[in-house]
Amino acid sequence: MRHWKHLTALVVAAGVALSLGVGMAAKKKNPLEAWKPKFDPSGAKYVMKVSNISHPVIEGIAVGYRIRDELWKRTNGQIYFDYYPLAQLGGEVEVLNQLVMGAVQGMLCSSVAVTNIAPRMGLVNLPFLINSFDKLDKFIANKELFNEFLSSAEDKGIMGVDITGYGNYGWATTKPVRTYEDAKPLKFRIAEAAVNQSLYKAWGLNAVVMPWPDVHIALKQGVIDALDHTPMVCNITKKFEVAKYFTQINYAQGLFIHLINKAWFQSLPKDLQKTLLDVIREECAKTRVLTRQQEEREIEKAKASGVQFFTLPEEDMKLLRQKGDVVHKEWADKIGPEYLKKVQDFMGYKL
Repeated sequence: MRHWKHLTALVVAAGVALSLGVGMAAKKKNPLEAWKPKFDPSGAKYVMKVSNISHPVIEGIAVGYRIRDELWKRTNGQIYFDYYPLAQLGGEVEVLNQLVMGAVQGMLCSSVAVTNIAPRMGLVNLPFLINSFDKLDKFIANKELFNEFLSSAEDKGIMGVDITGYGNYGWATTKPVRTYEDAKPLKFRIAEAAVNQSLYKAWGLNAVVMPWPDVHIALKQGVIDALDHTPMVCNITKKFEVAKYFTQINYAQGLFIHLINKAWFQSLPKDLQKTLLDVIREECAKTRVLTRQQEEREIEKAKASGVQFFTLPEEDMKLLRQKGDVVHKEWADKIGPEYLKKVQDFMGYKL
């Protein structure tokens, strides 16, 4: 079983790398060469092994390296933030289990996968709730609501610290989707995530749950016609080479939740605990600004390469909001009805 998990992790890592055109098998070119530390970490008193599934060419993932370097400087080399993007430590569910056990000390976990240990964190995937950069900033600025969100996994021994992201979710398609009716015949790849599955069922669309590394080939072979993701990721990972249309639904933000094993954190001296949290929060705040800019750039690049962008008519968007409200009701008990209502009211959620 362990062997199979290890093999799966390698396949995931290789698939992600290949989808970015960086070929992890190539010995002459290490895809992470540019992010190697410019210091010798061997003398670190504390080593924090941290995982992420994706590629640091995305600012919301590259933040791990910026945290590593700033933390090294601010702690005078006492803490080494040993960062492993590209699923080097395994798939997200596997790494979440390692994080709970303490074999891994930190993780930038996608918001779609984090519900495996903290259903309340599914809040940020609910449709049309925290679905823009401005709304995300507003939510984070409300310390009461945000801290309750971040504490969702404390019963598992996991601390939430902050959030970075990768843009606004929509539909990359092989055929133009200008209306809801255009979308109905298509087969949409969605993530292996419970909230997404609930949403596409509510929308009445044909969803195919598929691991990320399989997506590129599935698009090329016509196994799927559409992809639920953000324009930034679709452009960077070359999905637009096959799916040359993008409908901007903007129903949710693609996010990474920065998690830490609480027992390991508490083993640090108090001054280093504070420095660690300060650095993560400062770098995440800077990165959220960079992510806005990166999404704009990637959309312009995609348009320049011939990708066509659409928005749905308002009556279709209203229909998606109405149908999607079923997911809010379905997840209310898992998130906490009172907490969900507070967030909905604060965010001005309406159909």
